[in-house]
Amino acid sequence: MIQDQGQWQPGGGAQDFDFTLMRDDLCITVQVIEKNADPETMLLPRLRKKFQLTGTKYGCGVGGCGACTVMISSYNPVIKRIRHYAANACLIPICSLYRVAVTTIEGIGSTKARIHPVEERIARCHGTQCGFCTPEMVMFILLGNHPESSLEQLTDVLNGNLCRCTGYRSIIDACKTFCKTSGCCQSKENGICHLDQEINELPEFEEVNKTSPKLFSEEEFLPLDPTQESVFPPELMIMAEKQPQRTKIFSGDRMIWISPVTLKELLEAKFNYPQAPVVMGNTSVGPEVKFKGVFHPVIISPDRIEELNFANCSHNGLALGAGLSLTQVKDILGETIQNSPEEKTQMYQALLKHLGTLAGSQIRNMASLGGHIMSRHLDSDLNPLLAMGNCTLNLLSKKGKQQVPLNGDFLRRCPDTDLKPEEILISVNIPYSRKWEFVSASFRQAQQQQNALAIVNSGMRVFFGEGGDIIRHLSIHGDVGPTTICAKNPCQKLIRRYGIMSLDSKPWNEEMLDAACRLVLDVTLPGLALGGKVEFKRTLIISFLFKFYLEVSQMLKRMDPVHYPSLTDKYESALEDLHFRHHCSILKYQSADSKQLLQDTIGHAIMHLSGIKHATGEAIYCDAMPTVDRELFLTFVTSSGAHAKIVSIDLSEALSLPGVVDIVTEEHLHGVNSLCQKEKLLVTEEVFCAGQLICAAIADSEVQAKQAAKRMKIIYQDLKPLILTIEEAIQHNSFKPEKKLEYGNVDEAFKMVDQILEGEIHMGGQEHFYMKTQSMLVVPKGEDQEIPKYIQDIVASTLKLPVNKVMCHDLVKRIGGAFGAKAIKTSIMAAITAFAANNSATVIPSCSATASSIGFMNDGRSLALDMEHYSNGGASLDESLFVIEMGLLKMENAYKFPNLRCRAWACRTNLPSNTALRGSGFPQAGLITGSGTTEVAARCGLPPPTPEGNANLVRMINMYEIGQTPYKQEINTKNLTQCWKERIAMSSYSLRKAAVEKFNSENYWKKKGLAVVPLKFPIGLGSVAAGQAAALVHIYRGSVLVTHGGIEMDQGVHTKMIQVVSRELRMPMSNIHLHGTSTETVPNTNISGGSVVVDLNGLADACTLLKCLEPIISKNPQGTWKDWAQAAFDENISLSATGYFRGYESNMNGETGEVHPFKYFVFGAAYSEVETDYLTGARKNTRTDIVMDVGCSINPALDIGQIEGVFIRGMGLYTIEELNYSPQGVLYARGPNQYKIPAICDIPTELHISLLLLSQSSNTLYSSKGLGESGIFLGCSVFFAIHDAVKVAQQERGLSGPLKLNSPLTPEKIKMACEDKFTKMIPKDKPGSYVLWNIPI
Repeated sequence: MIQDQGQWQPGGGAQDFDFTLMRDDLCITVQVIEKNADPETMLLPRLRKKFQLTGTKYGCGVGGCGACTVMISSYNPVIKRIRHYAANACLIPICSLYRVAVTTIEGIGSTKARIHPVEERIARCHGTQCGFCTPEMVMFILLGNHPESSLEQLTDVLNGNLCRCTGYRSIIDACKTFCKTSGCCQSKENGICHLDQEINELPEFEEVNKTSPKLFSEEEFLPLDPTQESVFPPELMIMAEKQPQRTKIFSGDRMIWISPVTLKELLEAKFNYPQAPVVMGNTSVGPEVKFKGVFHPVIISPDRIEELNFANCSHNGLALGAGLSLTQVKDILGETIQNSPEEKTQMYQALLKHLGTLAGSQIRNMASLGGHIMSRHLDSDLNPLLAMGNCTLNLLSKKGKQQVPLNGDFLRRCPDTDLKPEEILISVNIPYSRKWEFVSASFRQAQQQQNALAIVNSGMRVFFGEGGDIIRHLSIHGDVGPTTICAKNPCQKLIRRYGIMSLDSKPWNEEMLDAACRLVLDVTLPGLALGGKVEFKRTLIISFLFKFYLEVSQMLKRMDPVHYPSLTDKYESALEDLHFRHHCSILKYQSADSKQLLQDTIGHAIMHLSGIKHATGEAIYCDAMPTVDRELFLTFVTSSGAHAKIVSIDLSEALSLPGVVDIVTEEHLHGVNSLCQKEKLLVTEEVFCAGQLICAAIADSEVQAKQAAKRMKIIYQDLKPLILTIEEAIQHNSFKPEKKLEYGNVDEAFKMVDQILEGEIHMGGQEHFYMKTQSMLVVPKGEDQEIPKYIQDIVASTLKLPVNKVMCHDLVKRIGGAFGAKAIKTSIMAAITAFAANNSATVIPSCSATASSIGFMNDGRSLALDMEHYSNGGASLDESLFVIEMGLLKMENAYKFPNLRCRAWACRTNLPSNTALRGSGFPQAGLITGSGTTEVAARCGLPPPTPEGNANLVRMINMYEIGQTPYKQEINTKNLTQCWKERIAMSSYSLRKAAVEKFNSENYWKKKGLAVVPLKFPIGLGSVAAGQAAALVHIYRGSVLVTHGGIEMDQGVHTKMIQVVSRELRMPMSNIHLHGTSTETVPNTNISGGSVVVDLNGLADACTLLKCLEPIISKNPQGTWKDWAQAAFDENISLSATGYFRGYESNMNGETGEVHPFKYFVFGAAYSEVETDYLTGARKNTRTDIVMDVGCSINPALDIGQIEGVFIRGMGLYTIEELNYSPQGVLYARGPNQYKIPAICDIPTELHISLLLLSQSSNTLYSSKGLGESGIFLGCSVFFAIHDAVKVAQQERGLSGPLKLNSPLTPEKIKMACEDKFTKMIPKDKPGSYVLWNIPI
């Protein structure tokens, strides 16, 4: 809380206040005197830096990810009510917290006192992997949990939170433990429940059903304890009740913050500072200041004024105070709808539905109604709907009152209708709807259903005369991307033309609809419209108009069934919402061996050992470590041009700023300015991509370093050619060395086949989007530098030191998610940071395009594949060659091509260099062969589909049997076949296929599709040296300390390693402690990746210690480890040992064509089912079933979590996540507002995972298999299910020819793939008549 310390006087300096935080589960407050509060300081850095409350994380910085969620509590003495709500600490100025209590995750519970049941359950339900986002999830489950909470309510509040690791299913499981559930999936789509015994308990599935222990036991959970619930500090209530409210004014170095408490004071402040923005939640002004460089010398914050927080119902409608938060507006609308006649609340129902999709719940809690209206953002969700609803605004200034209509002129800021600078919005009038008036605002299409900016958003209203004979009024408003559209003139034309019809005809008919569509399209978009997708947006406008026509027709039929005909059955589905909410899952895995020792946990579902600390916020990450003495901060300066000569760099202004220590440039790094000869660390002469590192500012604080970076003046001169796309690289012959794989005789095979399929497919890239961003801490210690071996080598080279004087530590035992991005790129930043310490960004996996020819027989057998694969590698080599090489070796996936020729090139372009991602080339290569096989099934001319479907039959015909891979490595695919068969049983495929066909025959605008994909993923690193690993084990009196060479990212490697040591030493896990990875204890470690971290480091454990101790143990078999360790010490037996594993055998001699790059194969299969809406391009994944061959799982809970998380990531790669670049090569999609990753609303309604029973042992660690990467490809089952649905829609519309769909398969591509009467209407811009907003990469 913030307490008053006196009134500010002009020239008197800043005010002091007391800042009180809820620190632990006993609700004890810790009070800190805040001197000279700066209005520019946000709550988040204050919590993390000053109070060391690091459980609240810094993620995106714009309130889009939820990592910084805290609970805000305030008391209203007028209505005697306490309000608790979640908010984004990254956007909250500390000056706005007067008389407010702030609770962080540390105030919920801790391991030092007692943990909260929510924290315990999310950990025990395995809802944490890297753990970075877990505290935010806890905060939201806690705030959304009420005695009668439904699962829908809890998942609703979580939609503002992102997780890149878990796939959300385990988090939903934790939510379910607080809800009353029916036990059924509650979503009998196709008339089938996943619990129906007669469907899923097929003979083939009986054995699997016998082996499914639960991943957690609810009986062990802590009960909810009322004493742990939120308690508002009583002293704040006393202050609010007894101390009078006074205007607060805070003055910083550059900004003044004025917080009035009455309307009179507010009007006075606005009169004195007419240009000052009025800020309530800071959700609009905050991001502009932080990322766009906007500065306001004065800010007025009226969040304590009661006259702005009210709701009044009158005979005309609802008046809402401008200060109400959007969440409060939502609650008020819901209550009004319940208490009013239905015909009067159509507008309120439309607004309420829209508010459910607007932003995340934190933003809705903070943003005010007035602020949302007055910001008039071009992508606003509510403003067009309020304008459509004939709402009015009540304004006030010192000169008096004014009421203005909220219409298109106001939204476009026309001078005649805009506010005067000194005016304040007091309230908004929202009128009731009337009889024979129909309102709809459920017309919204975005990249995601929730928490995403709308691509097109529209509200429509029509008012008929009594009996529906006359159209008296028609209103259409919308935001089309960043363009506000008010179709006033088209509406007036329609009323004049169709307002009154003859006695035997009504005005609301298809003739009117056709004319309306054509007139509305006159209000069109230019080809250069911001956000691109111009034709898609135009189509959506009239698709929404058609939906409105159907909605009104349906309601008119109810009111006048004689004169208005019923809708055809095929059209009714166009009005139904696509998304269902009830999530369910079945998880199946093999029980651990009953003969295992009691302390042996191999095969058991063990909770992530850091899970509780993840949930309580006590898990420490690099940027949460305590500040060290004389700590400096470094910020990079990056290029704004994609290919340019640097004419000059002026550092003088930056160096003159207070707190700036130095600026590191290429000149400082003379002789060591390269990364293994692949890439320069810093450049000062020529840049080859936007975002290339130029120099680095070093300062006493992070803020000062960033300010210095902004003050550097760099002048560029553009250079030619500017190569951005693969096509441009081919044109300019801008390639890196070719890679080739050939098997059999392709040319001869093409002469023998019945048909040859030729085509190409393009696939976009994907952001790693790890929640924990790149960070490193460098501490110089004399000539020895304490900094995984790769980073150690680069840092040593940069500092010109022997490697033995550079120590690299994983001091905090975790780095957050990485997904391939924290190896090569991290070393660049670590090297420069180390150099700076000694002397004083986001990466994207490659985009690809592939042209291929497949020769096949009419029975579906593919005999030859000839493929040319191009990968957009970016400006430097990085990992591009490794990625395309791995893609070639894995490209056939589960299919056997007797004759194969594949060539691949990494294209050098002027985009940021691309690096590895989960799968390293396989997600791209697998999509190629999957697409080809799907098209072969469509063309081969097989007889009418079998129950399994022609596509599945062709897949089965071409799947591997025992034999050789194209690189002549022996392979046994028994488990591949078993995965395929179990998937058939698990998904009830034939029944679901029949149900899907029935649905499709009955619905014209909605179609369902299903698809099954097999998986063969090779595991190995390509060389013996890359597979080396070591571990160090110390035995003390009864306990063990372990350290190894693996890095904990999100895969639970430390948990599994302790399980391994527990088995080998026959010791309980509680007696084993793991020390963070360090080059001091385990030298020459390899990069952690390739799904083999546990394999290699587990095989390196010091099991030889047990052999040394066996004579001791045999003498005293009933003794304890404490006894044995003491006896060994007394007999001079070493209790420390190093384990070493030399690596799997591997051969990568590409010249002979006979290589053995991989140790083993992971097999799997996935079935996915989707429903698509062809009016909008929206889709939902209704069900996914995955079967994976994991060998003998060391920890089924962690392995299932890995499968789920990587599958959801793959689904994002193939269907959601889209990178947009400007024609100048600048990435548009930066941060969660522009780049969308899967959220809870995107996961399958049903997600079922089955681990294949161990049928054959392998020469791996306990016959286990690595799973971190393979499952990403299974996400393309959703891609091919959409493909199947689009194909059905095309056939129904009489469209023939091949179906070409590229990845990611976004709503735009789904909609535009199906031509209909609406897509034919839209005007087409002539190529070359405009400049593209973005370019396809």
